[in-house]
Amino acid sequence: MCGLCGQLRFDNRVVSDDRLKKMMKRMVHRGPDSSGSWIDGHIGFGHQRLAIIDLSNNAYQPMIDKNLGLVLVFNGTIYNYQALHKYLIKQGYQFFSHSDTEVIIKAYHHWGEDCVMHLDGMFAFCVWDKVQDQLFVARDRMGIKPFYFNLTDKAFSFASNVQALVTQEVDKSINSVALQQQLSLHGVVPAPNTIINGVNKIKPATTLTISGKGKVVEKTYWHPKSIRLKEALTDEQFIQRTHELLRDSVLKRMNATDVPIGVLLSGGLDSSLLVALIKEIGYNNIRTFSIGFEDINGENGSEFEYSDQIVARFKTQHKKYMVSNSQVLTRLGEAVANMSEPMVAQDAVAFYLLSEQVSKHIKVVLSGQGADEVFAGYFWYERMKAQTGSDIERFTKHYVDRPYEEYLQTVNLKYHSGNHTETWLHHEFTKENTDTFMDKVFRTDVTRLVVDDPVKRVDNMTMAWGLEARMPFMDYKLVEHALSMSPSLKMLNKGKYPLKQIAKGLLPDSVIDRKKSYFPMPALKYVQGEFLDFMSDILTSSKCINRGIFSQIFIAKIINKPQNYMTPLNGSRLWHLALLEFWLQINIDE
Repeated sequence: MCGLCGQLRFDNRVVSDDRLKKMMKRMVHRGPDSSGSWIDGHIGFGHQRLAIIDLSNNAYQPMIDKNLGLVLVFNGTIYNYQALHKYLIKQGYQFFSHSDTEVIIKAYHHWGEDCVMHLDGMFAFCVWDKVQDQLFVARDRMGIKPFYFNLTDKAFSFASNVQALVTQEVDKSINSVALQQQLSLHGVVPAPNTIINGVNKIKPATTLTISGKGKVVEKTYWHPKSIRLKEALTDEQFIQRTHELLRDSVLKRMNATDVPIGVLLSGGLDSSLLVALIKEIGYNNIRTFSIGFEDINGENGSEFEYSDQIVARFKTQHKKYMVSNSQVLTRLGEAVANMSEPMVAQDAVAFYLLSEQVSKHIKVVLSGQGADEVFAGYFWYERMKAQTGSDIERFTKHYVDRPYEEYLQTVNLKYHSGNHTETWLHHEFTKENTDTFMDKVFRTDVTRLVVDDPVKRVDNMTMAWGLEARMPFMDYKLVEHALSMSPSLKMLNKGKYPLKQIAKGLLPDSVIDRKKSYFPMPALKYVQGEFLDFMSDILTSSKCINRGIFSQIFIAKIINKPQNYMTPLNGSRLWHLALLEFWLQINIDE
């Protein structure tokens, strides 16, 4: 787990060491253990390392294999690296390290661009092939690891976060397509766009091959399907297979490390089930970590009532942290400064503050992200299913943050460029290999929306403290299995039926049967008091007015009655606007 950056120039200029160092400086938190850079004329790499596998200097990056003429920078973990290492040795390769990094180099040399089909893990990497005079870039199937880039006729520049790229000469103007999506899909801007025009991101399960002359070829190497096989499994067989795949997913994430692993324990079904499965496969001395906040408007700010039960049952080595609302406000700027893109979810700040504490004890954690998307855990799925109308209408009514008409009132005329969210949804919903409307919803959520919402914010907030988060529910084999399952089976018993069946006998009934909750941060949901003053100051500031995104007439209305502007997912629309402007002030203006 690391931070990577670099540049390939097409204009015969030498890559600047100073500019490379500027990008690396903005990613130190992602890899605090060591740093390295490499420049060879028109190509240069930078790297910040978080040492997880092969802690020796042999795994140092950028990794150079002189015999093969390859140089690599890599962020992530290859879970099957040990099996690949053994296979590649049998093919005649000699290794100088025990790292998954070197496995990628040898795999690329052996299989070429098809190497990604053999890698099981979360990854973003670049291989410079000197013989071919080309750069090969890849992102994992589920898009867990980030990869941002800027492409011009002069150079291809890339980094693990936007903050690093904006130290270069990039267009920092607002992307009108991304703006409409940002304010409609609660912070999700699907790849390849970001909120600023000069920065793009690679789609999940995608590779880029860039020649030294600037020719770019993009390929998608994985297409999950949402169709039932003719000889489908019975419900019992689906649940049994889910148990097997989830246990395998946990096991390979526990095994692929040379440092201890813990669990971010919320007290919900997902993270509690991870603890149970770790115990089931034979691990003891499990480390768990929980966080809680102050209650507001009768909404609980912590789930300690349930996480304590898991700690007691499995006798974990547990630490829990209570955070006051005053601390949330004073630390908010730090969290936003570590967001590669504006992230409106309340729990982004919670993960930031929790990760700070966890990183003092451990380097790797398992987290339950993805379970709700993969196994239908959210309340809006049932509402969508019951809704009438077109696919777009059924989805939009229960998911999109604000009607398009309100969006037009929210932003100034300059950004009235069309309903890009609706256009994007139409494209996703008309893809082949889905049986029903709900299949389309789950596939879109699992392969696109989850990438730029919970997955991205967990990666950003944990890596802000040099902490690696692994997500067993996002295992691509488990996802493929879940997408082949009938939506009705997943949606039984208010959702996540297969997981609830697996949990019976493993977890307390009170945890299994409890009402679905969310990582709580009430102060950013029920905006009042000093939080309201804080958001008002941002949105009426001279910077915000001069930027010219938002209509100040609408801003005044929403500040006056923020409780009247809640999203279908129970989020604050005021916070959405304030967060975007705050992120721009911290990460783009400064």
